Amino acid sequence: MNIRAKELIETLELIEHPEGGYYKETYRSSENVFSHPAESERSAVTEIYFLLCKGQVSRFHKVLHDEFWHFFEGAPLRLIAGDLQSFEEFELGGASTNYQHCIQGGRWQAAESTGNYTLVGCTVAPGFDFADFAFLSEAKADLMKQNFANFAKFI
Repeated sequence: MNIRAKELIETLELIEHPEGGYYKETYRSSENVFSHPAESERSAVTEIYFLLCKGQVSRFHKVLHDEFWHFFEGAPLRLIAGDLQSFEEFELGGASTNYQHCIQGGRWQAAESTGNYTLVGCTVAPGFDFADFAFLSEAKADLMKQNFANFAKFI
């Protein structure tokens, strides 16, 4: 593991994330809003640090609400988003002039660092709740492997 990545994990007190990489929630609004997709209240907004090291991926997952990705440091981030029919790829950071990107709620998404490590922030509004988080089902994973073999490492 890269020395700077280790330093960030320790300094920011990051822990392992179920989708891959490391994270720490840094903000959860005390204000609640009603989420129509969740049919219940959620914090108005949440924010995390998220770090991916070389060789790690953020596995395909989705959340109910819009997720904003913000590039902070390290190698550019490869971000993939789609609906199991088609996918788009984005690069955050580096020579790119894109330092933030929004993935609409309910879309499948995955990510990887293009170098030794990438530190980003993720903001979800209404706020993130693990009840609103899902990985690909076995059937959808099989479909992905058949139709998008180049994304197999993200499953």
